[in-house]
Amino acid sequence: MAEGPRQSRLSPALRERFALQDFSSAVQGCVWLHAVSVGEAEAAAPLVQAWRVSHPDLPILVTTTTPTGSARVAALFGDGVQHVYLPYDLPDALGRFLGGYRPRLAVFMETEIWPNLFAACAAHQVPLAIVNARLSERSCRGYSRIRNVMARTMGAVAAVAAQTAEDAARFASLGVPEHRLHVLGNLKFDRASPPGLADQGRALRAELLGDRPVWIAASTHEGEEEQVLAAHERLLAEFPDALLVLAPRHPERCVKVKALLAGRGHDYVSRSEARACDPGCRVFLLDTLGELNLFYATADVAFVGGSLAPTGGHNVLEPATLGVPVLFGPHMFNFKDIAGRLLQARGAIQVEDGSQLAERVGQLLRDASARAALGETARSFVAQNRGALARHITLLERWLV
Repeated sequence: MAEGPRQSRLSPALRERFALQDFSSAVQGCVWLHAVSVGEAEAAAPLVQAWRVSHPDLPILVTTTTPTGSARVAALFGDGVQHVYLPYDLPDALGRFLGGYRPRLAVFMETEIWPNLFAACAAHQVPLAIVNARLSERSCRGYSRIRNVMARTMGAVAAVAAQTAEDAARFASLGVPEHRLHVLGNLKFDRASPPGLADQGRALRAELLGDRPVWIAASTHEGEEEQVLAAHERLLAEFPDALLVLAPRHPERCVKVKALLAGRGHDYVSRSEARACDPGCRVFLLDTLGELNLFYATADVAFVGGSLAPTGGHNVLEPATLGVPVLFGPHMFNFKDIAGRLLQARGAIQVEDGSQLAERVGQLLRDASARAALGETARSFVAQNRGALARHITLLERWLV
């Protein structure tokens, strides 16, 4: 297709969204894995790593939708995969994309449903599987409003590997045939921490944070930082040397968060400054990408955000895997199953608001044995629920041989 002057002015990312890139270096015959953003890329990591061992010559293409997802793919996989942005759900763009890469299998992570894309895969005879699949009640209700479209769309899916029986039932209600539904568990349990991460965390804590009580508020959203800082201010009355590691979910929000810190009179150090906290520093702002797990390993207690605000929560298994005591708020509908089971196992604490957050963090900072017990219960919970990776590998292998 001839390129016009308007197309030539598009950014590389936008060219990929319209599938206008040069396909001469495309990895044809690849497995195409789509992970919309950071969380999905993390969940996909065990699958990609397993394929690289069992099928070392298998080309892997990973698509994402967000810049943060793209950065995470680069950090996780480096040159071991090819990465581009997912094309828009437009028939012409999808035709160019599938013609350029000719994937042998498409693997979509969690909850990505695109009518034109799924139809294009069927037309190009590309089997498509949704893995680590989850579908909330709210999303299911929304999709049900276009039931006829969903029935055609989901009829094109070769397999759905659902996290839970409830997820499988919701996919079935949208038209996925029963014989294509499989309940395989959650790949996030199989995401192992890098070797030596706990030791690295202890060393980084000594280098940057100092010998003081440290708690982390991770993946926070708009409206949560105020509550977290109010909780920290209450804690400082009892623990005057306490340090909060504050990690907004989206680093581009750090400009606003810095203004909030300054307005509340907090001395802080940003990770991007590459310097240690002085004794008067009370907040360490994690404004970089790809280091959250490392900073979980520096903390005595972890609060996982997106849960005081009605965002739906984030992955509580990352700190749990490290044996760090986990707290989260009332809004965990995106991680309802994991959060509920972790609470039932007494491996986490749920709080209703910022005031209760301060109370519970204070109790844990006060009691080292309670911290250790909660963290060990969380670690054991993760270990006992591993195994989804092997089941996913078995399901997908039929399309790789």
